[in-house]
Amino acid sequence: MDTVIGIDIGTQSTKALVIDQHGRILTEHSHGYHVDTPRPLWAEQWPEVWWEAVLVCLRACLAAPEVDTDQVKGICVSSLYGGSGIPVDAEIRPLHPCLIWMDRRAEAQVQWVKEHIDLSRLEAVTGNGVDSYYGFTKMMWLKAERPDIWEQTKFLLPPNSYINYRLSGEVAIDHSSAGNIGGIYDLAARSWSQEMLDALNIEQDKLPTRLVDSGDSVGGLLPQLAVSLGLVAGIPVIAGGVDAAMATLAAGATRPGNHVAMLGTSMCWGLINQHVDAGQGLISMPHVLNGHRDLYTFGGALTAGASVSWFVDTFCAEGQTTDGASDKVFEQLEPLARELPPGADGLLFLPYLMGERSPVWDAQASAGFIGLSLYHRRHHLYRAVLEGVSFALRHNMEAGTRQGVALDPYLIVVGGAARSDLWMQIIADVTRMPVYTYRENVEAALGAGLLAGKACGLFELEASESDSSRPDSSRLSSSGQGSSDHDQAETATTQPFTTGQHGTLVQRALPSDDAAHRYDELFALYCQLYPALKPIMHRLNAHTTPSE
Repeated sequence: MDTVIGIDIGTQSTKALVIDQHGRILTEHSHGYHVDTPRPLWAEQWPEVWWEAVLVCLRACLAAPEVDTDQVKGICVSSLYGGSGIPVDAEIRPLHPCLIWMDRRAEAQVQWVKEHIDLSRLEAVTGNGVDSYYGFTKMMWLKAERPDIWEQTKFLLPPNSYINYRLSGEVAIDHSSAGNIGGIYDLAARSWSQEMLDALNIEQDKLPTRLVDSGDSVGGLLPQLAVSLGLVAGIPVIAGGVDAAMATLAAGATRPGNHVAMLGTSMCWGLINQHVDAGQGLISMPHVLNGHRDLYTFGGALTAGASVSWFVDTFCAEGQTTDGASDKVFEQLEPLARELPPGADGLLFLPYLMGERSPVWDAQASAGFIGLSLYHRRHHLYRAVLEGVSFALRHNMEAGTRQGVALDPYLIVVGGAARSDLWMQIIADVTRMPVYTYRENVEAALGAGLLAGKACGLFELEASESDSSRPDSSRLSSSGQGSSDHDQAETATTQPFTTGQHGTLVQRALPSDDAAHRYDELFALYCQLYPALKPIMHRLNAHTTPSE
């Protein structure tokens, strides 16, 4: 049976999986590593760590008895947003660690851009704004602070482009990764912007000249590597793209209006559209499917699941020992928190534990509980944390609706947070949308595998407009009663691809009218908190030095 391999290079681990021509996962393997943080606000990684992890995962998957290596028809790589990209020399040897998405060292460059560049023009050309999140500001930092590295740099390669080179010997960059750099990519023309490159003083010859769609083949698997892995030489290496878009594809986002929320350590909500309003504070790039036409626009919170982990580690001593102990903490907290009314008896939580991304874009934003009293206990704070992250999700969704695209009338949620029935109910009530999750684990590596399968002709990815496998809001209950019981809510629908075999959507929660009304009031207060507290946040940040 024909198969393909999907690989995802993440911030803390790499994962590979093998799927068959029906989209079913035959085997998978992951390998972990750490982010280097040599200074506050710095986050970087050497690409050799990624390459070694890719090889470990590939060999483990290909050794599985379910896999016939002669039947593997292609490979596709998804990766974390690589920020600056990897500076490599003329022999494509890394010269410096990659300044990844969470690195915030380029604040001085951000200020320079704000003072010297016409931001309205930058937004009009690139569909994006300016922040130290974006790769173009990190490139400017490298040029200013590491001139010796900059001088030797032949290309700045995103993580998946570098791995694709190691697999195929070919240098290329996919449009999703190029667009995510911001600042120097013309979103309408689907090309580098000479205008913005000149304005920002970034040399175009540092960028790959070959731009390809995410579903295109970069080249064939190198013969020597094929022998080492036991694969057929020359099988196509598919370009791939940014992991957020890949995971959204895996969750079924194939056409405008589809939208997905990913709640893991961070939160990322993305939609497929065809027009961009950069003034709404979201990030846009060509989508990994139909990227010549469709855009992937997303926003996110830096700390989602991380906010919950922080709460457990800080306020629940038994949560600091083992995973089992943490599970017991949640078992204790969730029933108590479920009994509380929306708003956790007068509490609001701002989830800005590491500054915030969209639509706030403030590295100096800070978190806080508002409304604390002697009455409140751990389960009150726990529910407030879940609600605060849910408000951050709605904040991004509302920015997305102002893009002018009509969203599907339901929300698909993927990631570790989907295990919590309480959180799924809160999200349904906060967003006023029915919430669906997958019975299976849907993530970026699967998106890469699906894209490889499409490129190799194993299956199609787009469902027809009349596809009955998609959730139908007309069939949902209108009683106003929310549902938090996973089993009772299992009006399962198959994944909205024509293959339809790799995932099953499960209805998890319906919005309650009463709860939704109360959350509308609380969300309005939530949106007022950041502007009101911003001056204090910044003054505190300016006078705070982390203790050793």
